[in-house]
Amino acid sequence: MTTKPAKVLAASRWGLPQPESLCFEKKEDERLVQQPVIEKSDREAFHYMIRDAGREDYGLSVVWWKPVKGNLGMVCSMWGAVKWIDAHERRIKMVNDEESQWIPMDRIVDVKS
Repeated sequence: MTTKPAKVLAASRWGLPQPESLCFEKKEDERLVQQPVIEKSDREAFHYMIRDAGREDYGLSVVWWKPVKGNLGMVCSMWGAVKWIDAHERRIKMVNDEESQWIPMDRIVDVKS
């Protein structure tokens, strides 16, 4: 009869997060940021560079904000070629040797050629 509560206790321990994972989540949350505010003139310059790179088929480095938890997110970057500009969905498709990524245009925070 004493073994039954021990089994329940052992099984319930697996459902609780370990202290290491709590620490990792806390550190991850500390790195999250709000979406950067971009001036209209900068955003227009980014869109021009993206259109030009798509037309002329040259590589760009694009930096964008990706939401993770509510209004907090992380800043991501990718170097590659602009293969498609979806004006209706307001996103671009970036491609390089390793990956392909759809990036929302309203979340782009920097573009470099």
